[in-house]
Amino acid sequence: MLAARAHSGSLAVHLDEIDVPDLGPDEVLIKVVAAGISPGMLRVLEMGRFSHLPSTLGPDGAGTVVAVGSMVDTVNEGDRVRIHPNLNCRNCVHCRSDRDMMCPRLAIMGHGAFGDGPLPLYARYHDGALAEYVRVPDWLIDPLPDRVSFEVGAKVNHLATAARALTCARIAPGATVILTAATGSIGAATVLLANVFGIARLVLVGRNRQRLAAVSALGDGVATDLIATDELPSGWGADGALSRALKALLPHGADAVIDYTPSGPTVAQCAAALSTGGCLVHLGSNADPPPWPLSTVMMNCWTIVGIRGATRNDSDYILALLGSGAVSADTLITHRYRLRDTPEAVRALRERRGDQPMWMVVAKP
Repeated sequence: MLAARAHSGSLAVHLDEIDVPDLGPDEVLIKVVAAGISPGMLRVLEMGRFSHLPSTLGPDGAGTVVAVGSMVDTVNEGDRVRIHPNLNCRNCVHCRSDRDMMCPRLAIMGHGAFGDGPLPLYARYHDGALAEYVRVPDWLIDPLPDRVSFEVGAKVNHLATAARALTCARIAPGATVILTAATGSIGAATVLLANVFGIARLVLVGRNRQRLAAVSALGDGVATDLIATDELPSGWGADGALSRALKALLPHGADAVIDYTPSGPTVAQCAAALSTGGCLVHLGSNADPPPWPLSTVMMNCWTIVGIRGATRNDSDYILALLGSGAVSADTLITHRYRLRDTPEAVRALRERRGDQPMWMVVAKP
């Protein structure tokens, strides 16, 4: 079968012909119909988190069950399913308290290994969904509701991550929220879910006004303001121009900042626009130190929360919303590639040129 793979000593995506995996007694073989693509896969590769190479990329996928192991009684051949990619022990205090992304044995199929010590699940299931078939343990399979497409099913994890960020922001009905990197896949998912979480006003921060305007249309009934950093004065990162623009829009401050930026001064300048008691949620792995001392956090009674993904409960919540029709996410799928064109898709995502939105991208074998 064809698979998009990571190789040792290379930061490129390789297209390989490999064997269809054999099944163990508690495993399921899925014929992939759609698999998610994100530039984060290669960032994790650069970080050295792929401990088994070569490895098939792609933590996000959905498809049809074509074979089940002898002990599997939870799904049947022909079932429509999506893959929950998080490999965790299921027994530690984190796994038993809706914090499974904090499991000390955490790894992600088609992505990286983040836990300490031996990771036997990752050793067997490091291959992801950017292939014609993928082998998955039966406990990582979720039924896909009939009204949910395979393409959306392949991106449930991004929607669930947005739900986790919104939950951690402790948003009360009528809240005002600043959202950074709003035109990325998780940013777009956050805008889509804003109304569900009772947000009354969003301030979207990103580089390009046209792309910001496009994503703002996803926030049904939510008042939205846009700040394009490309339009700020030169040197805005050093002179605080973004903070001043935010404070002009929000003289009483924002209730929360949800930040997805991987680097740069955006998060610190947005945090400066928080109201007393506000909450900053960060998912972006920004290594830049904040410019304010802890005394500022204390005096403003800010809460700062770091998240590194979604839990299984978050995914269940999203599947319930999609399955009931309370939320439709089809418009989030903006680009579709053939599996053999995965390298081109990754390049396009990393460069993001032009004014057209590029929210969620899938590959289809």
